[in-house]
Amino acid sequence: MPRGWLQRISIVDLYLWAFRLVVLFVLIYGTVGTVRAARYGPDVWMDLLVFGLSQGSIYALIALGYTMVYGILRMINFAHSEVFMSGAYVGYYVAAAFGRSGYLDRNPLVSLLVVLAVAMTTSAVVALLVERIAYRPLRGAPRLVPLITAIGASFFLQYTFRGFFGSGFQAYPEAAVLRGKLVVAGIPMLRTQAVVIVASVVMLLVLYLFVMRTRTGTAMRAVSEDMEAAALMGIDVDRVIAITFFVGGAMAGAAGLLYALVFKQVHFFMGFIPGIKAFTAAVLGGIGNIPGAMLGGVFLGLFESVGPILVLDGLGIVAPYQLRDVIAFTMLVMVLIFRPSGILGERLAAKKA
Repeated sequence: MPRGWLQRISIVDLYLWAFRLVVLFVLIYGTVGTVRAARYGPDVWMDLLVFGLSQGSIYALIALGYTMVYGILRMINFAHSEVFMSGAYVGYYVAAAFGRSGYLDRNPLVSLLVVLAVAMTTSAVVALLVERIAYRPLRGAPRLVPLITAIGASFFLQYTFRGFFGSGFQAYPEAAVLRGKLVVAGIPMLRTQAVVIVASVVMLLVLYLFVMRTRTGTAMRAVSEDMEAAALMGIDVDRVIAITFFVGGAMAGAAGLLYALVFKQVHFFMGFIPGIKAFTAAVLGGIGNIPGAMLGGVFLGLFESVGPILVLDGLGIVAPYQLRDVIAFTMLVMVLIFRPSGILGERLAAKKA
């Protein structure tokens, strides 16, 4: 029996186990070094956790678009990062008009709801157009074809917005009511962070109930399970796919506004890095799995915020927070190597993979 067990172990298995042990050792060594040095007080760690939670909430909203489209069409919609950008960019002009007139400070709730509606509608319409023009004619084509088309659509949207609105950064106006800090359950946080966290939780909950408790959500899950069988049962597959892009785009538009509230600027290239990180979050949670995308986004945001100082500072790396993007993309590589199905993902059948 031991001999048979040993014969099933390959050189690649040994390499991967050795790599796992090295990564685990580095994580533990860096964490212990940071804790023993005690350079940072509880207030610093709490600020990092709150920032990570707000940032992770935004990643989760964007990641939903990636995971919903993959769940139905088995393709990575790389143009989704530009869908995110388009809502924030168009919403900026409405917010700027409110800011110049003083309406933003006089009626902040109404102003923000209007800007949110504009951002969500813009992103949803852009997502629908991308699906109708770039993806639907290619349905049934080899999987590499829509993937290349998605990259082309991403560049097209980026440079279209650059042509219309310029290549400079636009400062997002801030309502007076969102300035300063507040204390929630004894935890101090910026007001923008509190708004981002609450708004994200509400939208994630609404989306989850929509997918799980409505007829349209049931149809989306049926198409995701087996498109041909769903069509034979009378489900309008084209309509369901269009709704999926619309809903995913609307979530990305909401994320664009929340991102602009936190970082206070928009530009034509703003979707690239958050889009890649949201894709990482979707893979981390288990792409195609909606609760997994939510969990992956929050986990990535927290780890990206706390990880650089917790691990890298203990390794003696100067300015560890400058490497937080490295942390995020390293996590993507680790997930793909060690658990391709993600935290909540299932092993896909060959037909779905």
